[in-house]
Amino acid sequence: MRREEISIEPVSGKRGRADFVDLGRAFSARLEHFVPQIRSEQLELIDPDKNPFFGHARVQLFIARRGGQPVGRISAHIDELALAMPAEQGFGPGTGFFGYFDAEDEDTARALLAAAEAWLVGEGMRRVLGPISLSVWEEPGLLISGQDHPPMIMMGHHPAHYAGWIEAAGYAREKTLYTYDLDITRDSPPLIRRIVQSGHKNARINVRRVDKSRWDEEVATVLMILNDAWSHNWGFVPFTPAEVAYAGKKLRPIIHEELNMIAELDGRPVAFMLTFPDVNDALTKIGGKLFPFGWIHLLRWLRHPKGAGMRVPLMGVLKELHNSRLASQLAFMMIEAIRAEANTTFQSTRGEIGWILDDNQGMIAIADTIQSKINREYAVYARALA
Repeated sequence: MRREEISIEPVSGKRGRADFVDLGRAFSARLEHFVPQIRSEQLELIDPDKNPFFGHARVQLFIARRGGQPVGRISAHIDELALAMPAEQGFGPGTGFFGYFDAEDEDTARALLAAAEAWLVGEGMRRVLGPISLSVWEEPGLLISGQDHPPMIMMGHHPAHYAGWIEAAGYAREKTLYTYDLDITRDSPPLIRRIVQSGHKNARINVRRVDKSRWDEEVATVLMILNDAWSHNWGFVPFTPAEVAYAGKKLRPIIHEELNMIAELDGRPVAFMLTFPDVNDALTKIGGKLFPFGWIHLLRWLRHPKGAGMRVPLMGVLKELHNSRLASQLAFMMIEAIRAEANTTFQSTRGEIGWILDDNQGMIAIADTIQSKINREYAVYARALA
């Protein structure tokens, strides 16, 4: 019996975006250890009127159908800020992206990737990277190892066979991103305790909590350090003022002062470390649904996420201190302060650090020193376009 042909349809508008999100949710629901996300939040991320990413990006969404039934989806997008970055940092001129990749079978996967590539070529791109959905600061990479446990907040979860389909379509791995699991009930190794104690005796150093009463100022400080600290990293794209404001508004409900640190040297902010309670714990309990009563549970959880896992998604030290003993000392001081608070104040037992680039030797050394172990790997793939 002949199989029906696959059609790839570009989608837009409120209805098209809703179909795109609902299709992705249906694929996710098939996976073991999936965590249902809040639908309205997923819709907002692909809404040009709400997500400031669209202020510097062009995006086209596609849905694949066979016999009228949806069998896959993909996004193709071009980030003007990424085009302006040096090519040696991974992006640069002529580089477009695909993301939000889901497919029923390998034939559908090939058709979706071909559609995204054709759109990018039509927009003048010569190279494609992905999956990145949509910004590198949101959900970069395809999960290739670690499907045996749930993802933490703002991390993707994908079936293992997607990697083979993408590679069979001519893609090669460009970069690997790691997350590290840490048992935070254990005391830090003696070496780290000595380094931290030495730092506390240094009058030049002050490690303090983020102050939510000065929220806008603190967000600006963190983003200033981040834009400087990460500026030479693979895949770096600077935050715009609109994205800073958007991120600040979105993150505030999950920020607990005890879990987020800014390090000062001679009174000047030089480093930070952010820690998010794993809201996926709460979303699992409410099935990703705010109504009718899920929002009550979520609000209670946000006030005091007792026992939640903790994720460190971002940390940074000003470039001027990179490769110095002081940079490592500040990192260990912030890690130890957050570990203690997470364990005692919130009764948390595990943390996760990442993602960390596979060539970020400084952060990998820190992760190894605190005795954390790689628990998930994500791949970003690349392909030249004709």
